[in-house]
Amino acid sequence: MIDTGPSGTHNRQSRTTVVTFLGAVVRPLGDWMPIAGAVDLLSQAGLDAPSVRTAVHRLKGNGWLESEARDGARGYALTAVALETLAAGDEVIWHARTPAVLDDGWCIVHFGVPESMRAKRQQLRAHLGHLGFGNVGTALWIAPARMLHAAQRAVAELGLEAHTAVFVGDYHGTQDLTSLLYDSWDLAAIDQSYRDFVSDHEQLVAAVDNARPEPAEAFPTYLALLDQWRRLPFRDPGLPGEVLAPDWSRPRAVAVFERLVAGLEEPALAHARAHWTSD
Repeated sequence: MIDTGPSGTHNRQSRTTVVTFLGAVVRPLGDWMPIAGAVDLLSQAGLDAPSVRTAVHRLKGNGWLESEARDGARGYALTAVALETLAAGDEVIWHARTPAVLDDGWCIVHFGVPESMRAKRQQLRAHLGHLGFGNVGTALWIAPARMLHAAQRAVAELGLEAHTAVFVGDYHGTQDLTSLLYDSWDLAAIDQSYRDFVSDHEQLVAAVDNARPEPAEAFPTYLALLDQWRRLPFRDPGLPGEVLAPDWSRPRAVAVFERLVAGLEEPALAHARAHWTSD
C-alpha cells in the first residue's frame, strides 16, 4: 500500500477534487465522462456519491458540463467554458514550475471602484489574490508581467474595465525590490507550504521510485496529489529567483511533484479509462 505521508492527503479530499478530476482525467480522456464511472472513481478518491452528484449538478448549472450520451452511457461533456477556465487555471497552477523572468517586468493593477459597486470591488480583490497578485498598497496589486492576460480576464469578468488600469513595466523605485515584494506577499508562509509539501510526500516519492504502483492504487493517490498541489501555485506568484531568499523551497517541491506525476499519471489514467464504459 502506498503511504501518502503524515498529512493524510486522502482524508482531506473535498469537492475541489471534482474540478481537479475534470482537468486531470476528463480532459485527457476525451473531454467527456460517464456519470456512473465518474461517481465510482471519485468515491475511490474519498468523495461520497451524493457529494459528487451535487458538484456535477452545480457545474452543469454553471455552464461547465452538458449532458451527452456516448455508446449507451449517460454522461457529461466539458463545455467551451469549462475548457477555457481549466486552461486559465493551468496557466496559474503550472507557472510556479518556471519562475518569471525579472527582465520581463511587472503587471500592475490599479482600480478605483466606487462604493456603489463595493461587492464587485471585493470580488476583484479576492480574484487578484487568488491569481497570485500581491497587494502593494491601497487598490494597487502586482504580479510578474506574464499575469497580464489573467488580470485582464479578471477585470473583464466583473465588468470593471472602466474603473481599472492595468500596466506592464519595469521597477525603477528606490526601495529595495526584494523588500517590497516580501511586504506585498506572505512569502514566508508560501515557502513553508512548499516545505510541508516536500515533507508530506517524502515517503510517497520513495515508494513510487521503488516500485510502479498498481493502477487502482495510483488513481486516488494521483488525484489527491494534484488536489493538494494545485492550491500551492495559486498562492505563489512565481517570482523571479533573483528576488527570493537563497533557500527558497519551490524548486525542491517542484522536483518532488514532477517525480510523482511521472510515476503516477500513466497507471492512474489507465485505471480511469477502464471506467469509461456504459452504465
